[in-house]
Amino acid sequence: MKTIDYYNKHAEEFTASTFEVDMESLYQPFLAELLEGARILDVGCGSGRDTLAFKNKGYQVDAIDYSEELVKKASRLTGIPIKLKSFYEVDDYEAYDGIWACASLLHCERTRLKEVIGKLVSALKPNGVLYMSFKYGNGDRQKDGRQFTDLDEAQANDLLEQFDNVQQIQQWITVDQRPDRQEKWLNLIWKKYG
Repeated sequence: MKTIDYYNKHAEEFTASTFEVDMESLYQPFLAELLEGARILDVGCGSGRDTLAFKNKGYQVDAIDYSEELVKKASRLTGIPIKLKSFYEVDDYEAYDGIWACASLLHCERTRLKEVIGKLVSALKPNGVLYMSFKYGNGDRQKDGRQFTDLDEAQANDLLEQFDNVQQIQQWITVDQRPDRQEKWLNLIWKKYG
């Protein structure tokens, strides 16, 4: 089973388990870097929870997800036409003030992380910001038919060093907010210069 099959099959329970999570403490450092009404791309929007939150805060939001079932759910929830698209297919150029990739790039093949992050950086306007979160660790693993690429500080730094027009603004670790979860997450905010 491919990762995408998991999300199509479990869209309902995935939405239920993630929708109520309070994300305000993660939104704040990201949104602090953006002007009012800024344009945001939500990469791997899942249930549409964050897309809706940004829309309600007055931002212009575009969103993509690679699960047909989640795209349907998120479109209904947000009233925004969510695009069926994978992060491997992002091809915008200097279109966004902010890109939000919350718990999505952790499904990117490790060997393609630089390529995908490069596409996201390219899609950012100068001085745009990119938020990413990964499960904290340093290996690749499978769970429930999903492929995960975990990241730690050293690996994040190695990735960052491959981009000469990007600086890290913030990096911090959080504990999963869902009940019965103790997993740690690595959160990153990078800024594009020039």
